[in-house]
Amino acid sequence: MDQLGVAVIGYGLAGAVFHAPLIAAEPRLRVASVVTSSEERAAQARAEHPGVRIWATAEELFAQDEDVDLAVIATPNRTHAPLALKALAAGLPVVVDKPFAVTAADAQEVVEAAERTDLPLSVFQNRRWDNDFLTVRALLDAGEFGEVRRFESRFERWRPEVKGGWREVGPAEDGAGILFDLGAHLVDQALTLFGPVVEVYAELDRRRPGVAADDDAFIALTHAQGTRSQLWMSAVAPQLGPRLRVLGSTNGYTVSGLDPQESALRAGRRPDDGKPWGTVDPEAWGILGAGADLRAVPTRPGDYPAFYAGMAATLLDGAPVPVDPRDAVETLRILEYARHVAGGPED
Repeated sequence: MDQLGVAVIGYGLAGAVFHAPLIAAEPRLRVASVVTSSEERAAQARAEHPGVRIWATAEELFAQDEDVDLAVIATPNRTHAPLALKALAAGLPVVVDKPFAVTAADAQEVVEAAERTDLPLSVFQNRRWDNDFLTVRALLDAGEFGEVRRFESRFERWRPEVKGGWREVGPAEDGAGILFDLGAHLVDQALTLFGPVVEVYAELDRRRPGVAADDDAFIALTHAQGTRSQLWMSAVAPQLGPRLRVLGSTNGYTVSGLDPQESALRAGRRPDDGKPWGTVDPEAWGILGAGADLRAVPTRPGDYPAFYAGMAATLLDGAPVPVDPRDAVETLRILEYARHVAGGPED
């Protein structure tokens, strides 16, 4: 089978752990090129993807590499939009890691450039394929909740000591901080489930010394159709709340713990290793019901590989992109407004 060549621009956590293994697991794609200026990361890429070409800069890749059919931007947040624009100008379809950009205006500029060049553009909102999210979506589709009145969603961690790195100690204007990191997932999930938002309330805090941007945040969204979403993201939660809680007019649903796909990828597993992927044991299933009438509901397997299967279908079969970039622009508008109403750094 002919495979499309993919260039992964940036080979840190996002590029090496999330994107490259999922690309390699998709039969119609291959990791053809990696952009990194680090000799250590270059050696890692060569070991993990034999035959890969290494480029020190994206500019060298765009000017010299003729065997690339898709560019994946997995660099620090502030470089997402500029690199996406350069990739589109070079005639390449593009996937951008989340957050799409550091401002909604920058993201919109990239969307318009893709429309002008008629090139596919998507954003890696992989948490749309978390096992718990897929389960909630299936329960919604089955009408299990009646009218959904409240949706609670959390990504909480206990990291009282700052580890360093730009995501923690970088400034908010570079897209650092937990709001743009985990909030990009939580807002996207809420919008995907419940649609447009008419009201936003937010709280942002810096709880740890040495942190320049937020490390503890809360957003409340009122959706046009009436559901209220409450979203927590924190690096300083000594006790973790439920991952998801849905409260409807007929039933509720609560599930705890994180989808196992991230930890599997961090441990070096690939989705195509022949073992079950994205599954959890029955004791980790969520609980559905009301009052005393409660029952465990099987959690659907998580499916991060679906994103790059979708991109292959876009490039080879003419299918829609797996994530519409305009959705990511709307997510950024909400994140920007949340920072504004909470008295964020740009104020």
